Amino acid sequence: MNFSLRIRLSFMMLLEYFIWGAWYVTLGTWLATSLHFSGQQIGLAAGTTAVGAIIAPFFVGLIADRLFNTQRVLALLHIAGAILLYVASLQTSFLPFYGIVLAYCLCFMPTLALTNSLAFRQMKDPREQFGSIRVLGSGGWILAGLLIGTLRLEATATPMRLAAAASLLMGIYCFTLPDTPPLAKTERLSLASVFPREALNLLRERSMLVFAIASFLICIPLQFYYAFTNLFLNQAGVRNAAGKMTGGQISEVICMILIPWFFRRLGVKYMLAAGMLAWIARYIFFAYGNVDSRMWMLWAGILLHGICYDFFFVTGQIYIDRKAPVNLRASAQGLITFITYGIGMFVGSWLSGAVVNHYALPTAQGALTYYWRAIWLFSGSASVIVLLLFLLTFSDKQADTVEPFPAAEGASLQI
Repeated sequence: MNFSLRIRLSFMMLLEYFIWGAWYVTLGTWLATSLHFSGQQIGLAAGTTAVGAIIAPFFVGLIADRLFNTQRVLALLHIAGAILLYVASLQTSFLPFYGIVLAYCLCFMPTLALTNSLAFRQMKDPREQFGSIRVLGSGGWILAGLLIGTLRLEATATPMRLAAAASLLMGIYCFTLPDTPPLAKTERLSLASVFPREALNLLRERSMLVFAIASFLICIPLQFYYAFTNLFLNQAGVRNAAGKMTGGQISEVICMILIPWFFRRLGVKYMLAAGMLAWIARYIFFAYGNVDSRMWMLWAGILLHGICYDFFFVTGQIYIDRKAPVNLRASAQGLITFITYGIGMFVGSWLSGAVVNHYALPTAQGALTYYWRAIWLFSGSASVIVLLLFLLTFSDKQADTVEPFPAAEGASLQI
């Protein structure tokens, strides 16, 4: 791959994740502070990405493989997304806002897979080349957080409008990307073509089934973090909360580099367990931290993101790559993504909203604050249950002794 193409693909990744990071991180703060939506409504709004993740495999299977050039599909989806984001930023009541954001996520979530697909198609050796390009996606997310936090825009509609502008730029830019025609598959699109029976049969093996169930369950308390951390930090009095939250993405990049070293020493089971243990520690830190003498606990909760995500989800990607036959690896990865970021986070968005709503505390000014300690201890307790079930039921000694492939650092991040 020449240097020019590497720069073009890297900029594509930077824009892709700048868009997501710009509107999603501070969504709960804006909805709660300015629009006075309930916790349940905020949870449902955050869960629109999960609905998009459920639909995305079918969309990608139809569009990227069968009908249209990938770069043109990306362009049209992002231009449509720009319009939807801007219109959503003008809404003041829940139902129209929810419907528009849901429509947007149905456009955006497939682009995560489509940008990866386009990049892979331009590479001679994706294992060696993809990681250094995909890391710019983390850079885009960090840039969005620093910009919004520094300008103190978290409680306004401006982040969503900024994301709309970036989406329009991305849509125009996609027309300049390398031509990536469909793969010309002719078979009829069906559930079996997206998740082949052979991939589903992998779940008959106990270790894979336990891993899939644990992945689904851990995504439920995980959604508490994604949907409500920025709101929590702002209500706790943390200045530039969005900027500080980018520390989580920085730690994620560092942990990604260290994964092979830890993998060789801990193995699959204890890497996965360490990831879940980090979620428990994070929620305890959030429950008892404050902006005074315990600010270090809030920082620790943020910086644990690298272990929380990489040790469980990236290790899981490596585990699946080892367990699945070569011809089923992509389908197996798609199936786990469907189970976790689709169904798991959808359930988590509903439950987190209900729990946050239950612990709402009206203020004298008529606004709402929340009993955050109880909320974080609830999600931490749920994580404890998942960890214990996993430790008691998961066993895969063969995978524990296998070295990860050399390019584990290049595994796809999902921030």
